[in-house]
Amino acid sequence: MVGSDGFTKGMEGAQAPGEAAQALTAILQTHYLRYLIIVSWALGLIATVGLAHGLVWFVATLAAGALRGEVEKRVSQRAGSGWGLVFPAVATATTAVWAVAPLLAWFSSSMFGRELAIAFLMSGYVLVFAQLRNSPRQAILISSPYGAAAAIIAVNLLGDPVFWPFVALAPFTAASLFVLVTMTMLREERIRAFQEHQAHLIEELEAARDKADAANEAKSNFLGVISHELRTPMNGVLGAAQLLSATRLEGAQREYLAIIRNSGDNLLSLLNDILDMTKIEAGRMNFEAVDVNLEDLHRRIVGPFEAQAEAKGLNFIAEFEGDVPAVVRGDPLRVCQVVQNLLSNAVKFTDQGAVRFVTRGRRVSERRVAFEFVVIDSGSGISEDDMDQLFQPFTQVDASSTRRFGGTGLGLTISRRLANIMGGEISVTSSLGEGSTFTFVVEGEVVTWRAAEAAVVAEGDVVAGDGMEVLVVEDHPVNRMILEAWMASTGRRTSMAENGREAVDAARDQRFDLIIMDVNMPVMDGLAATRLIREDGGVNAETPIIFLSASARNEDHEAGLAAGADAYLNKPIDFRSLSALMVHAQGGRAALRRLAEQDNEAAAA
Repeated sequence: MVGSDGFTKGMEGAQAPGEAAQALTAILQTHYLRYLIIVSWALGLIATVGLAHGLVWFVATLAAGALRGEVEKRVSQRAGSGWGLVFPAVATATTAVWAVAPLLAWFSSSMFGRELAIAFLMSGYVLVFAQLRNSPRQAILISSPYGAAAAIIAVNLLGDPVFWPFVALAPFTAASLFVLVTMTMLREERIRAFQEHQAHLIEELEAARDKADAANEAKSNFLGVISHELRTPMNGVLGAAQLLSATRLEGAQREYLAIIRNSGDNLLSLLNDILDMTKIEAGRMNFEAVDVNLEDLHRRIVGPFEAQAEAKGLNFIAEFEGDVPAVVRGDPLRVCQVVQNLLSNAVKFTDQGAVRFVTRGRRVSERRVAFEFVVIDSGSGISEDDMDQLFQPFTQVDASSTRRFGGTGLGLTISRRLANIMGGEISVTSSLGEGSTFTFVVEGEVVTWRAAEAAVVAEGDVVAGDGMEVLVVEDHPVNRMILEAWMASTGRRTSMAENGREAVDAARDQRFDLIIMDVNMPVMDGLAATRLIREDGGVNAETPIIFLSASARNEDHEAGLAAGADAYLNKPIDFRSLSALMVHAQGGRAALRRLAEQDNEAAAA
């Protein structure tokens, strides 16, 4: 950084290329300090040798510094291969210009000239060796102009009583420089050892991160497989229960059947909680943006809990407050999931009194509304100490509640994370013995503030007697039996195939109105079979195909549609949803594809 800046390599190979690059980086970052020292030396010279000589030295040293700066910039582009020989030569030459300063001071007529010259010489040596502390041989080379100036002064002092005191400064200066270099090298050795240890720790952390990523990927794959393996038998249980409910049953039989269906629904809910948690952690949770009628959403939310509260002897109060629009744009499924979880907890943990659900709206602008979904219960309440763990996964604030009520402890965790993803928040206020108040706050886009005068009549759940010819491709015998029985009850005629190869053969021989295709099957899976049916160009090349699979991940849905399917339903079978899709399938592939495109547009929005 100064004229004697020996940030150079006196000899090629004496300094490692990496050290050369680091040293040059330091020079370029602090080069302005060089000019600060030039100014301070110039002021000392002007006061000692006069304005003219001082200014000449100042201008010459500035020119040498400018030249040095240009060389530094050029060398910095190839510093990775070392300094070479050009830069040491330039550094030595610029140091020679600096070494003129002690000579000017020594041979001046000023009474302070000799002291200043000695100060210049010693400070020059210190500057060079401080900068080249890792390369003493280069420091000796770069500082050689100061040695030449000292020799000239020594020759001038021959026969003078001051000669020997002046010469005695040499070992003193050498010892000081040796201590400087030694201490610096020891310090840098400690720094180097620390950096090596740090690099080792980083490698271990990276290895641990890779293992964690691999474990997380394995967990996701495991959950995907478990999803399929659990949903397949659940499809048989719940499907058979739906069919059985349509037959004549005695009172006790209906009670047992209700237990089967409720237990199956609860098991499916737990499975969905675990899958939702995995999706949220992986950042794969998708949200729709569709028009939502607030009255319909309200009925959908409170419907299951009015009966539950009545069965427990609780008062259930549901009401609107503030400016609540008629239609908003959002994801009704996720909003229901959050609010229903809050209501479920309120009813579950309240033994007497009331549960109050308030939907409160506040107009933000003509196109925005802020909602507060408030759930107030008169239960036992939550202590302040338990508040911190309330939203932690797999945690319930009272260990006894696990035995009394069951559950995974994921509901509130998922609800808060869903609320955060939607740009909202869930807060809670509670005290022991006085109940709890949970508030879900979220904003929505207003479609219309006033309800339409005429209500649209919804289609029936089942359209029977349409005589559709349906090919059912399913490897599980129970699922085939359930689908065949349900199709027969709705007036459809079915053909059965146990795998994709049988489906392709059947599609070549007979014209079908609809194909219901499982995905994971032996011999040939549903994806490959669908591609062959589409590519075959036969009578079923344009037949609507609905995938029915236990794989509930979004990537599985996308793969099915890409293979040529027109719709995708998850197991266990929801016969109402399947019936609605079959009604659209009578309009051909275009009708089903329009539904899929609408879903994709909603997800993208």
